Amino acid sequence: MWDQLKQWDRQLFIYLNSLGIESHDDFWIFVTQPEHWIPLHILFFALFFISFHWRKALLTSLFLLAAVFTTWGFTNLVKGLVLRLRPNNNPNLIEIIRILQEPTNYSFFSGHASTSFAAVTFIVLALKEKSNWIFLAYIWPIIFVLSRIFVGVHYPGDIMVGALVGIIMAYIFFWLYIKSGKRFYV
Repeated sequence: MWDQLKQWDRQLFIYLNSLGIESHDDFWIFVTQPEHWIPLHILFFALFFISFHWRKALLTSLFLLAAVFTTWGFTNLVKGLVLRLRPNNNPNLIEIIRILQEPTNYSFFSGHASTSFAAVTFIVLALKEKSNWIFLAYIWPIIFVLSRIFVGVHYPGDIMVGALVGIIMAYIFFWLYIKSGKRFYV
């Protein structure tokens, strides 16, 4: 069963990676770099300070950061235990996939997926009462994680598990935020 899932994951990766178009490579390389999303991250924090009293905005920001950094740490712990090679490091795939990046650490599960989905899910939970449009924030992690397939560094399973872990972590930290922050609510 496990071998069959890995085979399907590999086949789906090869198919999706092959959909990449050379003229879009620069876009995917740009999108996959976390530092290019800093203006969006600043906007998210600004929305907290626009939507809430400064104390609640600060508390919300701290819990968001705690959720993201805990997720990042957990992701790296799991990568170190599972030791799954990235597609770009798999000798059986190198000749048949498009590789635009060559990280050397491990693949399972995607840190881009886990941290971006943790961040956006927490932001949506915090701001959904203030804006119906906040759900559009999910466009960012979807584009962000798709880039990982097109640059050749993550299997779809890595991304799906990473997104699920991120969402779960966001709910845990949002629950902790609600429990600890009642006195700051305005």
